Amino acid sequence: MAIVWIPASAEMTMNRSVQVRLFMNLGNDKALWFLFAVPAVLLPVYIWCFWQKARALRILASNEMLKKINNTVSIKKQIFKAMLLLAAFISIVVALTEPKWNPQTQKIKRQGRDICILLDTSRSMLAEDIKPSRLERSKIAISDLLETLAGDRIAIVTFAGNSVVKCPLTQDYAFVRMALADISAESTSRGGTMIGDAIRKAAEEVFDKQSREFKDIILITDGEEHEGYESFPVQAAEKAAAEGVRIIAIGLGNENEGSRIPITGPNGETTFLKYKGQEVWTKLGGDLLRNIVYITDGGKYLSVEPGTTLDLGQIYENLIASAEKRELESTTMLKYDEKFQIFVALGLVLLICEAFISERRKI
Repeated sequence: MAIVWIPASAEMTMNRSVQVRLFMNLGNDKALWFLFAVPAVLLPVYIWCFWQKARALRILASNEMLKKINNTVSIKKQIFKAMLLLAAFISIVVALTEPKWNPQTQKIKRQGRDICILLDTSRSMLAEDIKPSRLERSKIAISDLLETLAGDRIAIVTFAGNSVVKCPLTQDYAFVRMALADISAESTSRGGTMIGDAIRKAAEEVFDKQSREFKDIILITDGEEHEGYESFPVQAAEKAAAEGVRIIAIGLGNENEGSRIPITGPNGETTFLKYKGQEVWTKLGGDLLRNIVYITDGGKYLSVEPGTTLDLGQIYENLIASAEKRELESTTMLKYDEKFQIFVALGLVLLICEAFISERRKI
């Protein structure tokens, strides 16, 4: 039985013509391309075979002999047998399209949590101590996370010197992938690392106010907030915690050694970012991230150092998938009955009939 999902909002606007179109569904409509083989290949082949057969008989026998040979052969039966084979081929093609009909609507309620990913896109995330870079490794991990989500809504906010909502809360994971692909170190217009602003952006603009529970922030950053924590990240975390938001912080890099930030020049040459003539080394600000997460109920801090892997799927399974969920938007489900068996059987019957029909006339 095939299943098609239709959002509740779409169901409300479904008119009569849409309902008629939904009466039948093809699971593999690409198989219909095989039908072009009937006029383009099969019919010409049959015509050519009949012509070659007649030509060979004319060469091997005289006109008088042909009349005696063809006296018992029925051209109509030959054509009928050919039509049976073509009909069998068409029937098998229709079966390959996986036809379904007899839809039955059923409303279901989906459960999940609201997850907002705060992704640091500052220049320090270009450091390559975590391959291929901190930012690219984070994007790969988020993409892998989407494979394990079980109905949760997800949003993405990028931040550096300011914060931008790249993707609002949604269950459309294909749209999330599109938004993720466009993220780079240029995703925000200002340099810096304003973690507090990003937390406030998620709490005030991403999450709704309907519930004080079931909300998670996954903060992915190297934790280097400059200029005296001017975005007040700890205070922002306190306010988010008061609204029922849990923060899971993932720190990228090493707290002691640090790493240089590569810069690609106009001619493709690679240099390293400098400040006042000195190369900039970026280190993991672990203490700040610990202070942020420990304020929230159930918050967790995880560090990803060079040589280790970032597995958001496993983090989701351990910390989020098992947590309490809430009911999300109800969805209408259409169930279709598979009917390809009918056309497979019809094709087999036509082939059997063709095999038992003789080309000879009854005398």
